[in-house]
Order: sequence, then structure tokens, then C-alpha cells
Amino acid sequence: MWESKLAFDNSDPDRIPLPPRADAMIGKDDSEAISLEALDPDKQAELSPAPQQSPAQSPNGGYGWICTLCVALINAHTWGINSSYGVFLAYYLSTDAYQGATYLQYAFVGGLSISCAMLVSPLATLSTRYFGTHVTLSFGTALEVAGLIGASFAYNIWHLFLSQGVAFGIGMGFLFVGSVGIPSQWFTTKRSFANGISASGSGFGGLLYSLAAGAMIRSIGLIWCFRVLGLLAFGVNTICIILIRDRNKIIGSRHAAFDMKLFKRPEYLLLNGYGFFSMLGYIALVYSLADYGKKIGLSASQASVLSAILNLGQGLGRPPTGYFSDSIGRINMAGLTTMLCALLSFVVWIFAKSYGVLIFYTLIGGTVAGTFWATIGPVAVELVGLQDLPSALNIEWLIIVLPCTFSEPIALEIVGNTGNYLSTQVFIGFMYTAAAVCVMFLRGWKIGELNEIARMKNQNLDDLRVVDVSLGSINEAARLAGRRAILTHFWEWRKV
Repeated sequence: MWESKLAFDNSDPDRIPLPPRADAMIGKDDSEAISLEALDPDKQAELSPAPQQSPAQSPNGGYGWICTLCVALINAHTWGINSSYGVFLAYYLSTDAYQGATYLQYAFVGGLSISCAMLVSPLATLSTRYFGTHVTLSFGTALEVAGLIGASFAYNIWHLFLSQGVAFGIGMGFLFVGSVGIPSQWFTTKRSFANGISASGSGFGGLLYSLAAGAMIRSIGLIWCFRVLGLLAFGVNTICIILIRDRNKIIGSRHAAFDMKLFKRPEYLLLNGYGFFSMLGYIALVYSLADYGKKIGLSASQASVLSAILNLGQGLGRPPTGYFSDSIGRINMAGLTTMLCALLSFVVWIFAKSYGVLIFYTLIGGTVAGTFWATIGPVAVELVGLQDLPSALNIEWLIIVLPCTFSEPIALEIVGNTGNYLSTQVFIGFMYTAAAVCVMFLRGWKIGELNEIARMKNQNLDDLRVVDVSLGSINEAARLAGRRAILTHFWEWRKV
């Protein structure tokens, strides 16, 4: 059968004749000599062609560190600036900066920016597909700067909705979606560490700009505070855009806005559950902590310090989370740190009634509170592979729009109905617990998948080369085997 497919038609005048095969030119004696030599293992190594490195294999360093630093700076000047909204909110409420605006309207501005950032992810993904990473990031920078500068001219609350809410949020979304997957493209064994470094930018940026925004409002006023932030965002993001490089063409990334086939994969639904429940806990924690401090008698300045320390904890915690993820397993680290955050909510936060204990909780809890942002990229690669990573993340951002929008209203409604924060603290703890359970079952799938890959290659699991799994989950038969093993292997300890 194969011979008939490879048959050569010499009657075709336009066909270029192939040179005779080398083995056909070897005589019988030579052939027998080579056969005898082939029995020798040393000779086998000499006769075997050297393995060629796939062009899609990640460099695992090099210029990838520059790209990782650029993504960290972009996060600092998007999510970091957005994290300072609590400072603006306190100023708005204390001075009635926009006459007639209510507390809920001011709060809606902060939530609107996050919602817009997530909702535009399909457009940002399509922009990357058709116009490239640099155009997408440039467009995001332009919108972000326009939102900040425009906010400096606002004198009605709806002006603030359009500027600090919609324009800034859409710009942040284009910058985030266009850059979040780049560190994963440059690394294999250091992928989680690189993502942890890039994600830490939002924590350090939140710390910096929370303190800087308050100082600028007091010294140069609200108007020039917006303008200075806009100029800083423009300058830093522009430099990062010039330096950053993606590997979309090399690895063959598929930037599909909605790859609905992913929803047919149970393991991807578990990933969605991890993100959904993590955000229900995370957003409520970040926005409720300062108000909780005031409820137990802390001053406004002490309450603002709690938010700053939480951001510091996130900045300090995300690089180690990524570093140790590469040692003990990316899915393992996601589950352990998420469960640790739940335990800290139950064991420490509920009993924190003093300023010192709250400082301890915000610093330690902050190191694991935003685990989702540090681990979602590497964990998603383990599920869908590098090629489908943009599509998987794109849908994930849409999945978390609802929890990001309604998490804090749910928390405040619980406080309003009960009169204290205990039920809200329990709610946050259980949301992190639910996220950890999703990751636990995800472990069972991944262990089953790797077992099947090892069986197909007739190797021990520990003998699998890194390159075999560096592109993530790309073997459909192994995926199916993993799904059958979710409930049988989730309890096993293994590096995944």
C-alpha cells in the first residue's frame, strides 16, 4: 500500500527525477557490515540522526526576561493604577467632588473599569490576531492615557464614568490581554517563575500608586494628579511596547475570540471554576479590607495602610509562587496557595480585631490572595497548550466578569443584612475553598494525562523529557485518559 503511494511516474516530463537512495547504492557486503555494526549500541548512536530541536521550543530565558520585565511594568501601570482607586474614592466621598453623585455611583466607577477590561478581551484577542501585539498594546495605551487625562477635565459624574471608568478600563483590557500570555511563550521550566514576576507588577504598582496618588492629590490637586498618572502611563508603556517581543508566529498561536470547543473539555470547565470562585473571594477581600478596618475602630489613614500593605504582600508573594511552582508543579502550587488563603481567612482574619494583627494578615494573606493572576497562564498551558492559550485566556476573562462585578456588592449586602463582617469573612473563605477544590480535581486530570503519555511512550513518568510536555496538553488520547482518572488520581502527590 505504502509502495503504491510513493510510486514514481517517470513518464511525467515536468517531474524532477530524485537521486537514487543511499541505501540502494550500498552493496551486499557493505549492507551486511552496517547491519553488524548496528548491533553495537555505540554504533547505533553514531548511525542515528541527531535529534533536531523544534523551532517552537521556548528559549527558557534569554530575551524572555526583558519581555517579562516589560509585562510587569505594564501591569504596574494598568492594574497598579487601578488599585489606587480606593484613594480617589475616599477623596470623592470626603469632598463631594462631583455634586449630586452617590456613594454607589462612585463605587460603580471602580467596578466599571475592571468589567470593561474583561469584556473587551475578545476584541483585544482579535486585534492581536489581525494587527499584532504592538498595535494592540499601543491602542490600549492611547485609551488608558485618554481616560486619565479626560478624567482631569470631568465635572459631572457621567464624565467620570466615561473617562476613569470606560476609557481607562478598555485601555487596561487591551494592554492586559495583549501582554499577559507573552512570558509563557519564552519559558518552559521557568514559566511559572516568569509569570509570577510579571504578575507582581500589579502588586508593586498598587503599592506605589496608592501612596503616590494620595500625596499628589494633597500637594498638586486632583486635576494634575490625573494628568501626571496619564503621562507616566504613556511614557512607561511606550518604552515597554518598543522592547517587548512575542513568539506568536513561531509557536503558531491561534488567536480565536471564541473557541467554543474548549467548553467540551471538563478540565477547562474546572479551570473556569477556579477563576470564578477565586475572583468572588479576591475582589471582596481587596475592597472590603479597608472598610473592615474602619468597622473595628481604625482611623482612615490606618485603613488605607491596610490596602497598601495588601498590595505589598501581592508584589512580594507572586514571584516566589511562580518560582516554587516550577519546582513542585504549577497546578500543585495553585491549589496549595488558594487553600492557604482560605485558611488564613478562617483562622486569622475572623479573629483579627487589632491593627497589628490586621497588618500581619494583609502582608501574609496578600502573598497568596492573588494567586489566580500569577498561576492562570502556566496552568492554562498545562491544559490546552501554548497554541490555544490566547483563546483559553480570552474566554477565562469573560468568565470572571460576573464575579469581578458582583463580588463586592454581595459582600456589602451580607454586611448590611447581618450588621458585621463575620458572614462576609466566611463567604470569602468558602469561595477560596471552592476554587481550591476545582484545582484539586484538575490535578487528578493532569496526573491521568501524564500517566497515559508515559504509557504510550513506554516510559516511566519521571523519565519524560521536559520538551514532551513543555507545549502543554496536546495529546487528545491522553486528555481522554485524564478525564477518566479525575476522581481516582486527585489525591496522589505528584509534580503537576
